[in-house]
Amino acid sequence: MKNKQFVLILSAVVSISGFSQGMLLPLISFIFERDDVPSFINGLHATSLYIGVFLTSLFLEGLLRKWGFKPLIITGGAIVTLSFLLFPMLKTMTLWFILRLLVGIGDNMLHFATQSWLTQVTPRSQLGRALAYYGLSFSLGFMLGPLLVPLVNIHEALPFVVSAVMSLIAFTLVFTLKNSMPVQDTHPVSLSSTFINFRRVIKTSWIAFLFPMVFGVIESSINSNFPVFALKHDLTLHDITWILPSFSLGTILFQVPIGSLSDRGNRSHLLLVLTLIGATVFLMGDFFIAYRYVMIAVFFIAGIFVGSLYSLGVTYMTELTPKHLLPAGNLMCGMVFSIGSIAGPIIGGATIESSNNQLFFIAISSLILVTSIATLVFIMTNRQLRSD
Repeated sequence: MKNKQFVLILSAVVSISGFSQGMLLPLISFIFERDDVPSFINGLHATSLYIGVFLTSLFLEGLLRKWGFKPLIITGGAIVTLSFLLFPMLKTMTLWFILRLLVGIGDNMLHFATQSWLTQVTPRSQLGRALAYYGLSFSLGFMLGPLLVPLVNIHEALPFVVSAVMSLIAFTLVFTLKNSMPVQDTHPVSLSSTFINFRRVIKTSWIAFLFPMVFGVIESSINSNFPVFALKHDLTLHDITWILPSFSLGTILFQVPIGSLSDRGNRSHLLLVLTLIGATVFLMGDFFIAYRYVMIAVFFIAGIFVGSLYSLGVTYMTELTPKHLLPAGNLMCGMVFSIGSIAGPIIGGATIESSNNQLFFIAISSLILVTSIATLVFIMTNRQLRSD
């Protein structure tokens, strides 16, 4: 099968996965809010998805090396599809927490296997562009996912069933691909060997993991904390529904050009420039929060410069990491992203509360700036080592 078809199939899988996640988060929040579940419990319940992603990351490398890419994608897709079908049948807080955790596990299987497969077979000279399309597919799906939420007004089970059917169609496309195995490591696969590989990858590629982690903080905090912050500054719900998608739109429109640019230039320098500009743009948010159209522009421009941090971070990790350690590197990208996604709402909420509804964007900007400084230190250190 041609490489283009291969990329399209994997992109379709991750697009539907993003669509399902984009639907699930606001859908359950809406159902719980309608059922008078306290906001704190509602938010805490949402962390189960990322807990599932984090916990299963410790075991996926062993499964991938034992099964190969294709079976892991199919297993993850089956778990996601079955979980969506069970949501309407098992409506209790505890069981929905477990089902969301299972969705996190299944999605992590899908993302880890597809991402690892793509990074292994794609030539390094084309990797930035390929991963940009991969990230674009997820972003587009995630942005469109909430469109299913209004179906809950027709019947509560309908959005779950529609999402399950779409997930089933997407992951069955993988049956058309021939299974492949990752490049084998010389060490036997075990939990201890996974941790050993993590340590090796951190030694060579620690800088690359900052970008997916920071992106996780940004994405989760602007989706969960910004609406609260905006309402406290007299923006309306209508304003917020226009502002938030502008970030995804900026990401979608410029992710592939930026990914292609990274293939032709120095990725570390590009990441340094993107994070510096992104930090500056987000900083403006605290000064123009009362102006809807300015905030739409701020989010759109921020999406251009920091919306590609996850895919660029994975690409940069692939550039820095020995090929036999790529499965561990891809696992760590997913793990640090989930850590950032869990930490984002906590950081954002604590900042809003402790600063009397101020400094939200300054906190995000400061975090991005720290990443810029770390990137500069990495560049200077490597330059010094090469000159020695």
